[in-house]
Amino acid sequence: MPGPPPGRREEQTVDPRPAIDDAVAALDALDDLPPVDHVERFEAVHTALSVALTSIDRV
Repeated sequence: MPGPPPGRREEQTVDPRPAIDDAVAALDALDDLPPVDHVERFEAVHTALSVALTSIDRV
């Protein structure tokens, strides 16, 4: 029977590019934010890129 082996669920694949685009776009506002708030924006980019890179193994 076609399909994944019994007992294995198909993982839902989500395109990580929109999350990366949103996180990178948020960096555009850094000039308007105090430096203490920059960390959160950079962490969001790092997280989005990390998620994208870890999903490569599931392709």
